[in-house]
Amino acid sequence: MRDKVKLVCTECGEENYYTDKNKKNTPGRLEMNKYCPRDRKVTLHREKR
Repeated sequence: MRDKVKLVCTECGEENYYTDKNKKNTPGRLEMNKYCPRDRKVTLHREKR
């Protein structure tokens, strides 16, 4: 039921984080505010398909 997904920074496009999500509870794309080491600030990260 839980799938591993990659989180991609919306500003620089780098894949910085890996996480898992429950597809039943979250059918859409996952969005989280995480730290981007390339930009050196907190940015929005979205699930990569």
